[in-house]
Amino acid sequence: MWTGLMNKYRRYLPVTDRTPNITLSEGSTPLIRLHNFSEQELGGLKLNVYVKFEGLNPTGSFKDRGMFLAISKAAEAGAKAVICASTGNTSASAAAYAARAGLQCFVLIPDGHIALGKLAQAMVQGAKVIAIAGNFDDALAAVRTISEKHPFTMVNSLNPHRIEGQKTGAFEICEQLGQAPDYHFMPVGNAGNITAYWRGYQEWQAAGQIKTLPKLMGFQAAGAAPIVDGHPVKDPQTIATAIKIGNPASWRQAEAARDESGGVIEKVTDEEITQAQLKLAAREGIFCEPASAASVAGLLKKAGEGFFRGGETAVCVLTGHGLKDPDRAIAIAPPLSRVRADSAEILKIIQAG
Repeated sequence: MWTGLMNKYRRYLPVTDRTPNITLSEGSTPLIRLHNFSEQELGGLKLNVYVKFEGLNPTGSFKDRGMFLAISKAAEAGAKAVICASTGNTSASAAAYAARAGLQCFVLIPDGHIALGKLAQAMVQGAKVIAIAGNFDDALAAVRTISEKHPFTMVNSLNPHRIEGQKTGAFEICEQLGQAPDYHFMPVGNAGNITAYWRGYQEWQAAGQIKTLPKLMGFQAAGAAPIVDGHPVKDPQTIATAIKIGNPASWRQAEAARDESGGVIEKVTDEEITQAQLKLAAREGIFCEPASAASVAGLLKKAGEGFFRGGETAVCVLTGHGLKDPDRAIAIAPPLSRVRADSAEILKIIQAG
């Protein structure tokens, strides 16, 4: 029976016998091979493409990997309350694990710029949600100030325990493949995840578990691409709300992961993200949120540029489940057909395709 990441990877995590295991059985997410993407879409080459579906974590996103450890360490230190800024997934995860630990949870979100599926999670799980007149970067600045001056533990990815927990995704990918992939594609927002995965791969190699390291291929949304553009974006714009961040907290660490791995950090358009999300759902049966699809959009973009030789193995991380943002999914899906409860009329629609 799977009992969570602490029990599986204890020797690689900063825990002691006094650290409580605040777990919802996070981790152990599937690595799914894509079968229905055509060679034409992949630059005319045969590639071994897998997706690491982090949307099947307990609260529906990769945030649970780091949050279990951040909350466990907060509880160990005697904290009574935690606080975070969020575009959605962090708030949902923090609220769930804080509830599990019996801690108060306070969440700052940019008013009107959070997907309803995520907002609903945080609210129903008992967090005090505060919507601010500003963007994520404004919310994070406020959280940093409050946590420095008052007894609240910040659980954003600036908390080092978040990164330590998230690195376990790299361990799992290598165990599932039997080796490291050649390329690892992922969305980049606040840039904590690309930082964490690179640490995980390096530690797994140092432990003798893998021989080679992957190239990390990070992708930002075109309207929220501060790392690619080389400067903070004051008013980021993208349908991928989870990566709608103009000044990433882990900017320098992300650049280091890119450079040390020999990879890239580039950008994809909202249209490319949307098409990747639709293709994954309609062709592979995998429903991810828009930000997640940035990794697959990046893969398709690089394939179209003739980047691959053929035969390589690539893993794309899908950071969150599609049900996180149901409004967006309905907006891009084929239209709903409405008819009377009449078999003849229903059959006409079926036959029309």
